[in-house]
Amino acid sequence: MSTVDPFASTKSLRGVGRQFLGAPLRARTYRHLLYLVLAFPLGVVYFVGFVTGTAAGLGLLVTWVGLPILLLTLVAAAAAAGIEARLATRLVGVDAAVPVFLREFDVNDGLAVPGDGFVDAVRRLVTTPSTWTAVVLLVYKFVFGTAAFVAVTTVGSVSAALLAAPFVYDDPAGVVSSAAAAGQYRVGSWTVGSLPEALAVAAGGVVVLVVGLNLLNGLARFHARSVAGILRVGTGD
Repeated sequence: MSTVDPFASTKSLRGVGRQFLGAPLRARTYRHLLYLVLAFPLGVVYFVGFVTGTAAGLGLLVTWVGLPILLLTLVAAAAAAGIEARLATRLVGVDAAVPVFLREFDVNDGLAVPGDGFVDAVRRLVTTPSTWTAVVLLVYKFVFGTAAFVAVTTVGSVSAALLAAPFVYDDPAGVVSSAAAAGQYRVGSWTVGSLPEALAVAAGGVVVLVVGLNLLNGLARFHARSVAGILRVGTGD
């Protein structure tokens, strides 16, 4: 006869609580933050590079110079998707498949192109679905990177402003903007004029920081899984 542990739910809740409150103390949190911080600059580089390469290739297509530019742009898109797969795996722990075209490179033969010769390699590049999902990923990365930048900067700036209250509430000059006056530190419409009030504000900053880091952890996991899902299309995995 099986028995049910009456304390199982309590233990589970305690585990969730420790997981939630311990977010600022775990190295994994800061790997996730790095992943989110990198999303914006990488997204901009990917998107600008792809748009520039595509525009230049199409513009020069009548001279035949445009065709190699377009092909190189596709190769660069696949390479960028490979980088994203590695970042999702290394920083977040989500397995993501690199595009098929990249897998077929024979590193033992000194970057030999996949397939039976150059023409076959080009055919594989253009006809492999994962090449085009890599292009979709670049656009998605640009959109997500912008959102991630806003999320990280918001959590960081708000929590820092609140946590700084005990150190600057009585001398805010040069630390806060025109919202501060005559030795008073203002948080929204609330003027902080004493140490107990500043400590209360800082306590609120701790709450914002813990909640914010947990939300950012979730955002990083969501993005890594989204990247893995996009790259899974057309790979056969």
